[in-house]
Amino acid sequence: MSGGSAGAPPRWIGEFLALSALWGASFLFMRQAALELGPLPTAAARVAIAAACLLPLLWRRGLLRELARHRWPVLFVGVLNSGIPFALYAYAVLFIPTGLSAILNATVPLFGALVAWAWLHERPGAARSLGLALGFVGVALLAWNKASFTPRAGAAATGWAVLACLAACICYALAASFIKRHLGTVPPLVLATGSQLGATLGLALPALWLWPARAPSAAAIGSLAAVGVLCTALAYVLFFRLIASMGPARTLTVTFVVPVFGVLYGTLLLDEPLTPAMLGCGALILLGTALAAGALRLPAKG
Repeated sequence: MSGGSAGAPPRWIGEFLALSALWGASFLFMRQAALELGPLPTAAARVAIAAACLLPLLWRRGLLRELARHRWPVLFVGVLNSGIPFALYAYAVLFIPTGLSAILNATVPLFGALVAWAWLHERPGAARSLGLALGFVGVALLAWNKASFTPRAGAAATGWAVLACLAACICYALAASFIKRHLGTVPPLVLATGSQLGATLGLALPALWLWPARAPSAAAIGSLAAVGVLCTALAYVLFFRLIASMGPARTLTVTFVVPVFGVLYGTLLLDEPLTPAMLGCGALILLGTALAAGALRLPAKG
């Protein structure tokens, strides 16, 4: 691979920003589809479309046998890492701004560090401990400002929506530690494709049961196609290319850029409010996440 001593080549930067933009847009597309279909059918259609896109790519690379060999843990990861979180986010964006959902999604590395500490005994150092504290303070302040469980005017739903986002982040964190412990040698494309298949199988029956009788509009179908093809299947391909080009540590910093696009889309396209409290808490969450993920380090003493 060609050089990177002077920083990432423009192609890497373009793919990095494209991945951030795609994942940031997923909250917008999920909301548009879930308004007509509901959360579970939206999540099921998303993973089914992504699986249909990724399977031919897996076949072309001769990795179908590898998927068959690891089928049960990979399918389980799919339910935990895609099926449940996608359904939870599709529910959440019906009641809270998509930009807020994107900000809460940035807490995945925070929960990942906690799960790795409890499960894999990866004790965080001083910088990561500070990051965990700052990140969760930011979440608490943001949730205190936005979440309500009072019964007036549908406000109770906002609290459950915030909890749904955080539960989705915990699922991502649990899946990451499970993959590290049990599937560390499995090719990433096998994990991606198998996880979408597992999520599809896990959501198929409840989604069919809850599928609305009324046919979805062209806008809802377009949103499903966009979130399945672009924000899931294509995004995974970009993610793997970046890991190969930039390395996993630098690629994972995409977590810090996704909320920027999520908030931008929500503000410009859905007229969602962007308050100083959201900006301040979001900045605190991102700072804490950067420390907890090791992307930022405390200055050395002396």
